[in-house]
Amino acid sequence: MSSPVKRRPTGRHHGDLRNALLRAALELVAERGPHGFTLAEASRRAGVSVAAPYKHFADRETLLAELATRGYREQRDRFAAAVGGSEDPAEQLASFASAYVRFAAEEPALFDITFNAGLDKSRFAELASAGDEVAGLLLPVARRLTPDADDAFDLLLRVAGAAHGLAVFLRQGLFGVGSGALADTEERAARTARAITRQQDA
Repeated sequence: MSSPVKRRPTGRHHGDLRNALLRAALELVAERGPHGFTLAEASRRAGVSVAAPYKHFADRETLLAELATRGYREQRDRFAAAVGGSEDPAEQLASFASAYVRFAAEEPALFDITFNAGLDKSRFAELASAGDEVAGLLLPVARRLTPDADDAFDLLLRVAGAAHGLAVFLRQGLFGVGSGALADTEERAARTARAITRQQDA
């Protein structure tokens, strides 16, 4: 009797190698952070040879840059939905801050890649463009609260910085765990954003 033929890993046959590698990298980032894996490890996780990624990605940073670009675009879509719920710019920034916290909680690997991978945007034009799209969405909101371009940018930075800090604290468990902690932190982010915009008016 002949021995059964061993099947190679499914990843060697699929026609979507790029997305298989991106999914594998996201899993590894979730486990180890954006600096905690190699392209070879992503290849093994995807079930392909260590040479396979180079058909799509020049190096690990190129792969991470594509994921960071996805992260920015996911943020843009979420933030657009958030600010679309009100005509009041102060409430729009409050909703943005809440959405920022939720993105960090629901997409922790993308959040880490977007903000902690240390990617050089001058090397990745699409990544830089995706980041600019987020700013392009939010800066006009801030400009409605202060017409000066520099002041508007500073206002947006303060709101985003506060939301970022709260999101990190939430992920570190400082506010508890579970959906209740997330909802409380979203509301805390919104309150903080409102306080910052009130300071802008003072």
